Amino acid sequence: MQWLFLVIAGLFEVCWAIGLKYSKGFTNLVPSIFTILGMIASFYFLSLALKNLPLGTAYAIWTGIGTVGTIIFGIVFFKEPMDTIQLICIGFIIAGIAGLKLVSPH
Repeated sequence: MQWLFLVIAGLFEVCWAIGLKYSKGFTNLVPSIFTILGMIASFYFLSLALKNLPLGTAYAIWTGIGTVGTIIFGIVFFKEPMDTIQLICIGFIIAGIAGLKLVSPH
């Protein structure tokens, strides 16, 4: 169950990162509320995962999911540029997430 909580936490991290862009420095009310709620949900689910997972592993996977998800969202919805080297680096992040999961004792 802790791994599911960690994935949910990572997805909420993507949500608050997207909301942060739309909040325009917390000057737009609705995106600002969305961002804050996403942060709370992300930290909550991370805290649940941390009950049984090692801190370093959970934190690295949480930030990795958030990083990759935010990059993908930026490419698809904000038309942010992406080149081959960047895609390779994203692949390394994904490989790192998978590797940490595979070697985790839980």
